[in-house]
Amino acid sequence: MKVGDRVRFLSEVGGGTVTGFKGKNIVLVEDEDGFEIPTLINEVVVIGSDDYQVNPKTNIPHQSAEKSTKPTAQKIHEEEERPITYRPAERMGGDKLNVLLAFLPEDSRMMTATNFEAYLVNDSNYFIYYTYMSAEGNSWKIRNHGLIEPNTKNFLEEFATSSLNELEHIAVQVIAYKDSKGFTLKPAVSVELRINTVKFYKLHSFVDNIYFEDPALLYDIVKDDAPSKQMVLNAEAIKEALLPKKASEQPAPQRQKSQKTRNDIIEVDLHANELLETTAGMSSGDILNYQLDVFRKTLEEHKQHKGQRIVFIHGKGDGVLRKAIIQELNYKYKSYKYQDASFREYGFGATMVTIH
Repeated sequence: MKVGDRVRFLSEVGGGTVTGFKGKNIVLVEDEDGFEIPTLINEVVVIGSDDYQVNPKTNIPHQSAEKSTKPTAQKIHEEEERPITYRPAERMGGDKLNVLLAFLPEDSRMMTATNFEAYLVNDSNYFIYYTYMSAEGNSWKIRNHGLIEPNTKNFLEEFATSSLNELEHIAVQVIAYKDSKGFTLKPAVSVELRINTVKFYKLHSFVDNIYFEDPALLYDIVKDDAPSKQMVLNAEAIKEALLPKKASEQPAPQRQKSQKTRNDIIEVDLHANELLETTAGMSSGDILNYQLDVFRKTLEEHKQHKGQRIVFIHGKGDGVLRKAIIQELNYKYKSYKYQDASFREYGFGATMVTIH
């Protein structure tokens, strides 16, 4: 598409002549009445082009050519009657479904007061029907729904920081297809997410990405055809996970399976999936308290074993569990020594405690 091309609008009647461009995504179209209309590039299609010289420095046609290429109302009407076949260009690798939820601050210099924008990104060669919802207790509320074309993104909503609590529990449902051609069937997707709203106040939560010019907070809905792990609320599972099992029940208490001994060092894996059969329905606070209970009970069991070294594997993550463990050691177990465990064996995600 270049200056001087005749274009037709896809979403409404009419068209005109391209007079220039604004950024990477906006084309300026002059209609028959002489009005210049900013339009998304993917909302217009070229229906005619004239060969004439364009000034390479300004990207503006020479005046004589500009006058000769301005279409008449009759020409535009005739061109509108022609059948136009338009399909967004497919890209290599785009047949794997990738869908992301993105949040962007309107003013990154005022993170505590700015409004935010939400987008759904379709990084694939498929058309996508979507619904975007939030939960209010056991009730769901539709926030946006619609159709996204391949390899593009849709604006969902603008919201203030005062509305962040509404976004703690959200869901996105997706149905993918291709129009007027054969395609590989993709399963319908329904993904529930817990949004950590604290991240909206931290500038480093928003990262550079290929989808926006500005940093964004991104959540995968579907990645390479695989839906993000769904969160299922189950009251029975919460009860089973939090209440201790009867002595007669087998297997032994769950946390015992996370302990291993190597070279006289006891290893305790505090990852939730190692401690619990399921975390379905548990809040992050419930899981943290359970992990800290295992930490405390382990120290109590070995408090008589002076010199015993115990490695607690907590993972890197956001550092919440590690900070809680360090606080416990500084206030409740001041006589115990602690340090980062071997980087070669555990990476950055483990702390070694020595009983004294």
